[in-house]
Amino acid sequence: MLQAIKDIPADELKPEHLKRYLVYCYEKPGLKENTLHSRINAMKFYYEQVLKREKFFWEIPRPKKQLILPKVLGEREIAGLFNALQNKKHKAILFTAYSAGLRVSEVTALNLSDIDSDRMQIFVQNAKGKKDRYVTLSPVLPEVLRFYIKETKPRPKKFLFEGETPGEPYPSRTAQKVFQRAKEKAGIRKNVSFHSLRHSFATHHLEKGIDIRYIKEILGHFRITTTERYLHVTREKLISIESPLDSIWEKGKIKW
Repeated sequence: MLQAIKDIPADELKPEHLKRYLVYCYEKPGLKENTLHSRINAMKFYYEQVLKREKFFWEIPRPKKQLILPKVLGEREIAGLFNALQNKKHKAILFTAYSAGLRVSEVTALNLSDIDSDRMQIFVQNAKGKKDRYVTLSPVLPEVLRFYIKETKPRPKKFLFEGETPGEPYPSRTAQKVFQRAKEKAGIRKNVSFHSLRHSFATHHLEKGIDIRYIKEILGHFRITTTERYLHVTREKLISIESPLDSIWEKGKIKW
């Protein structure tokens, strides 16, 4: 910053000085748009709220944020991904993530008691932003989970998916590696990650005609603008509102 504004005291800086500073931040350190927005917000608070400089930042344009579209898998790729796995536990982890649109950290943090088969809900505790939420339990998933638990030794005691140490959650990083191995075996060349299951869940719901406000609540987004990214990647709107996992299952594309 000193290179951009020289020896001018901070309280005496004018909009043109701050513009020069922001250009410097963009060109020299190569800061991203989000970081520049954070710096602008900090300076805006200082000059307008602390120093009471009214409308001080009206003359300073904000950089446009890059729109990064979510990476999405098609139904055939989802089926191939699941079929590439033989391990029932690994398959159940990916089933759970895709069927409910969960983050990897949310899947590995699920307790056995969070699966409510009576009300057909999954309770997601203390998710991103320390926010609890309920999501729909796919009719297919309880049977998948029962079969997985029946075959697992030792059986999970607390967490739905436990690691090598009984009573401890399955590591998120290991779950991500499970996804990558399945992706390679399925021959999927897209640059996708475990989180793409969540992206695919949202996109497939939009394609089936589900209201975006409903999807926002399922995903636990704070702002509708976050969910609206998926509007850019949907192919078409369909009629059915069934779970995307149910649709693939009923077509017989997934082997168990």
